[in-house]
Amino acid sequence: MRKLLIMLSAAALTVGLASPAAADRDHADFGQARLTGFASLPAETFVPGSEPSGSAIGAGPFNGIAAPFAAQPIQGFSGIVNRHDGSFDVLSDNGYGNKANSADFLLRVQRLKPDVRTGKVKVLGGFNLSDPDRRVPFPLTRADRKLTGADFDVESIVRAYDGTYWMGDEFGPFLLHFSPSGRLLQAPISLAGVKAPENPYLNGEQPTTISSKGFEGMVRSVDGHHLYPLLEGTVNGDTPGDLRISDFDLRAGKYTGKRWIYRLESPANAIGDAIAVDSHRFLIIERDGGQGDDAQFKRIYLADTRDRDRDGVMDKTLVADLLNIANPKGLGGFGTTFRFPFTTIEDVVLLDDRTLAVMNDNNFPFSSGRTPGKADDNEFITIRLSHRLDADKRAFI
Repeated sequence: MRKLLIMLSAAALTVGLASPAAADRDHADFGQARLTGFASLPAETFVPGSEPSGSAIGAGPFNGIAAPFAAQPIQGFSGIVNRHDGSFDVLSDNGYGNKANSADFLLRVQRLKPDVRTGKVKVLGGFNLSDPDRRVPFPLTRADRKLTGADFDVESIVRAYDGTYWMGDEFGPFLLHFSPSGRLLQAPISLAGVKAPENPYLNGEQPTTISSKGFEGMVRSVDGHHLYPLLEGTVNGDTPGDLRISDFDLRAGKYTGKRWIYRLESPANAIGDAIAVDSHRFLIIERDGGQGDDAQFKRIYLADTRDRDRDGVMDKTLVADLLNIANPKGLGGFGTTFRFPFTTIEDVVLLDDRTLAVMNDNNFPFSSGRTPGKADDNEFITIRLSHRLDADKRAFI
């Protein structure tokens, strides 16, 4: 009997070692994720009663859409916050891709409510970003201090436990701190040793990154005390494809000097978003620059700061291949294998321990990854992972 008990215990241990949590510890890739929900917001969706926009992008047409636009497009989603009532705060980026063509795009957080049963996304409202208290020490585009895509390129957003918002910008890169209504609360915070070509403090210095490679992702620590902004591009002098994640202490109001390295699978890739799973693990979107049939690499990794193999970079576990998602129910009218083939995929959020919501940045009106020649919609999908993440409960707050 004792021998049998020992054998049963050994068998139970073997099963335990083969569990999803153990697979994560051993850095084994997850299996195929499954599509559980699909909804989309039409590309030509605009903020009601808003100002004209797009006057500097040319007349087009772009993917069948003429410019300029009579109102502000609801587009370019580069970050997402779960409001836990079925709605999400979604961050629109700088507008049309650069400072020169985005001065008439007002930076804004959109409030959306996707319904995967109907396949539609409802726009509930939102708020513009502004600096009425003159926290920004350099000149802004507008006299009324409303922030535009010529002032900042906001690409990441988290909500702090006090209800305020922190955003990561690419032009500095800067950290930006906003009230719940979008009022800037303090001066933009620089990262020592890192300056983009658009940085207003260059003063003749050479930039240390290339354009559009600033803070693309930003993690809020599960205890709410730290931010971990993630650069999209390699800093000059670093190994190509190595991206810095820095540690910003919210209580001290400054960077600690500590950082980790996320290594891209190819130096030609880029990251799209990052969120916390627990104190050590982050979900990070990594993608190539292709769209449609040319898209070859759109993935979500679980990255671990503990670097257990001691190679100097974060350990990575593939949790979802966004170009190979099982779709047995044919959701969204697609086939049994669903592809998310967009140039930029920049939004991921935890819904439960096995379910993620993911959105694209449709680069309105320029991207056409779903249908060639047609401007991409803003798509919202939910996917169920093959294994549990064993996430810290505070990651869902």
